[in-house]
Amino acid sequence: MVSLSVQAQSRVTLGIDRLLMEEEFSILLKNKQIGLITNQSAINCQLKTTAELLMDVAKREGFEIKAIFAPEHGFYGDVYANGAEQDRKIGSIPVFSLHGTRRRPTAVELEGINLLIFDIQDIGSRSYSYISTLFTFMEEAAKYKIDFLVLDRPNPLGGNLIDGLIVEKKWSSFFGYIDIPYCHGMTVAELAELFKAEYQEDCSLRVIPMKGWTRTMTFQDTGLVWIPTSPQIPEMDTPFFYPVTGILGHLSFASIGIGYTLPFKIVGAPWIEGEKFAKEMNQLGLPGVSFHPFYFRPFFGMYKQKPCQGVKIAILNPQEFLPITTGYALMGMIKSLYPGRFQAVLEDLMANVNKQATFHKLNGKEEVLKIIAQEKYFIWKLKALCNQDRDNFAKRRKKYLIASYAG
Repeated sequence: MVSLSVQAQSRVTLGIDRLLMEEEFSILLKNKQIGLITNQSAINCQLKTTAELLMDVAKREGFEIKAIFAPEHGFYGDVYANGAEQDRKIGSIPVFSLHGTRRRPTAVELEGINLLIFDIQDIGSRSYSYISTLFTFMEEAAKYKIDFLVLDRPNPLGGNLIDGLIVEKKWSSFFGYIDIPYCHGMTVAELAELFKAEYQEDCSLRVIPMKGWTRTMTFQDTGLVWIPTSPQIPEMDTPFFYPVTGILGHLSFASIGIGYTLPFKIVGAPWIEGEKFAKEMNQLGLPGVSFHPFYFRPFFGMYKQKPCQGVKIAILNPQEFLPITTGYALMGMIKSLYPGRFQAVLEDLMANVNKQATFHKLNGKEEVLKIIAQEKYFIWKLKALCNQDRDNFAKRRKKYLIASYAG
């Protein structure tokens, strides 16, 4: 009864459901030896995981699942970013963990596989590693002449939100494998098409688009059920906040809610005055967002059990909201209100080569750090850079957008 209710509420038909329900696509599975790249976030309209669904019908439909590959955070999504997961088995099927330092499958693990299927719920930010996993598997598929199939899912931020800087080649990493903005406004299938065309032409790619999804939809608009994609992305709106405070969190001087009940949704510290911080942020007039004084005590992590003040971020209009621009504004306001604190953090960053390199990789350009260090009110210069990259990428991505998503 629950599954029927969920199916009735869903306004979007996912790639996995089309694969199993439409003969045009289900024929792609016939006589295949499959490697499945997935985790707990990939559920269908009846709340069954893609792994369960394919294992249930494999014998009847004449294909075999040879291996499952689990991305960062593990097959069940319960592993923290700095944790570790061992390889395991589900029945007789090996599950290979790509969490941690090993991020590609080996030739032995791919042996006998003639179709790789990617089905993971992404969150729409390039530093979240699932799309980097997509790209590296496409490279391996091209290398070993394996067909590649992407089952599409919604971008939780919608299909129009573009913000942040494009990654320079020298700062390519798992935080940003290719030259796209931090928030790109594309689905995994569209990103796969871009990657094939611009980076990996030899990949034998096929995508299965969704039905009913349009670019103006946030995840809440889809009627689908949200499964946490990792321990700190618990709710369907958390992906909007991840790009706002994630880069700020890397500087490790203010809490961004990791260790409290609102990961990525707050910014605070014992030395911040919440009322003043909120008032100054609201006076910037940033689009689609409001800031409210907030008081909390983290349960673990930074400032554990210490009384903190700061702001809770409220998104008023997802169609106007610019996460990265907002994040830079928060950083800039801290520099303006608490220059001594900010300078100490900046000096620590400048002295730590590894931390500095990660900061460049997250932002995409080392120019960001120069501007932050040199400009008293750096938000406006960074906003202009983001606007320039947004306009350029909006033009470049057009040829890869799936036409039926236009609405």
